[in-house]
Amino acid sequence: MKEDDPFLSSEIKEVFLSYPQVYRDKLLIIRSLILETAKKIDSIGKLQETLKWNEPSYLPTKPNIGTTIRIAWSKSMPDLYAIHFNCKTTLIETFQNLYSNTFCYLGNRSLVFKKEDKIPKKELSECIQLALTYHLSKRWR
Repeated sequence: MKEDDPFLSSEIKEVFLSYPQVYRDKLLIIRSLILETAKKIDSIGKLQETLKWNEPSYLPTKPNIGTTIRIAWSKSMPDLYAIHFNCKTTLIETFQNLYSNTFCYLGNRSLVFKKEDKIPKKELSECIQLALTYHLSKRWR
């Protein structure tokens, strides 16, 4: 597994290693996109990488800035991988308004992809930015 951004935790690395190779590769692309996007947003401070529900999760270390992003492949949906957002936010609704035909949505929580799907990096990066600054943007509404 090639790591441009090394894992800070062996537990997180093990979760990635547990995924089938094709999905691991796709999720590592999304992980890199999350880390790259976060580096461009000064207001969030440092990004925390942790496990929540045994899934790699990312959130600003500063409180009340953004909401958690989780990425995963699951045996319960073996042909898909996903990026999950807090279902108590309006993020998925916002993404649907901005990118109605770009993503496949699962309820009010997830963007899901098939292994053959091309990851729309520009649009996904914008979604990631909206999640990582969710509470900041709520203050200006």
